[in-house]
Amino acid sequence: MADKPEVKYIAIEGVIGAGKTSLAKKISDRLKSILILEQFEQNPFLEKFYADRKRYAFQTQMFFLINRFKQQQFLNQGDLFSQFLVTDYIFDKDKIFAYLNLEGEELKLYETIFPLLSKDLRKPDLVVFLQSSTERLIHNIRKRNRRIERNITRSYIQELSDAYNNFFFKYNSTPLLIVNTSDMDFVNNEKDFNELYKQIFREDRALSEYFKPEPKV
Repeated sequence: MADKPEVKYIAIEGVIGAGKTSLAKKISDRLKSILILEQFEQNPFLEKFYADRKRYAFQTQMFFLINRFKQQQFLNQGDLFSQFLVTDYIFDKDKIFAYLNLEGEELKLYETIFPLLSKDLRKPDLVVFLQSSTERLIHNIRKRNRRIERNITRSYIQELSDAYNNFFFKYNSTPLLIVNTSDMDFVNNEKDFNELYKQIFREDRALSEYFKPEPKV
């Protein structure tokens, strides 16, 4: 039986407010890895999109698509394959937002462009999907109080959460670890972080797994 591939490239995913960037940073710090973060703050349309989804959906989507593609091209460099690499998104998640926010001719154009950009990009060795309740997501978004996110509605977070759950229910492109974060605080609780870190690097982990920690008493 062939040896299981080593986990070198880890991608953290989750809805806005799930803690994916915080977790990516903590894992990267421990591994002393290369860290690639989504550059949402560089999108000039994002704040306008949260205020008027229909009007600014296409501009916001295309900016993210091109920006993510440029970042992902960097990951194909040969000398990176022997190093640890952590990101706070996967390229394929771009489709979640596209199918949620685009329609008609704009969606058709997107469907033409996306396959051309995605076909030769490097795949993660493991994707970690942080699954969270809408209430927890809203709490986290309000707590961090980013100006750009102040127009996000609860209904949009619920739509997005449903879309993410549906996407990862069908996902089979790479090994996947779905983590129920309801009873976890991996940002502030080192024990929670260590437990999750252990799950990520567990040698007997299956191709697709669901991890729900024991509730705290």
